[in-house]
Amino acid sequence: MSLTTYVFGIVSALLVLIVVIELLRRRHLRERHAIWWLIAGVLALVAGVFPDTLTWTAALIGVEVPINLVFFGSIAILFLVSLQYSSELTQLESKTRTLAERVALIELEMLRQSTEDRDN
Repeated sequence: MSLTTYVFGIVSALLVLIVVIELLRRRHLRERHAIWWLIAGVLALVAGVFPDTLTWTAALIGVEVPINLVFFGSIAILFLVSLQYSSELTQLESKTRTLAERVALIELEMLRQSTEDRDN
């Protein structure tokens, strides 16, 4: 591995961690959303600082080409992020439907009361 590649890997991982932490600090990203990005950043930093760790892990798992392990790990993290967002979207849709039904019932009750008041 060349020095340029080594430095680029470390700088990229640090940049990911800095961006995620800054988004957390400014409250543009919630902790439960940031966890997978932090894990990815830390793993990338470990692989960047200690490149032999990636080779060792790939050999331990039985992956022939270490970069394939990186791709698999990246896809797995993106899958988990997508799954988390899908779960939260489903919950929000359910809450939105419940709120819309409650508002409709309140409006119906208000309409009935205004009709009764006019009739009296």
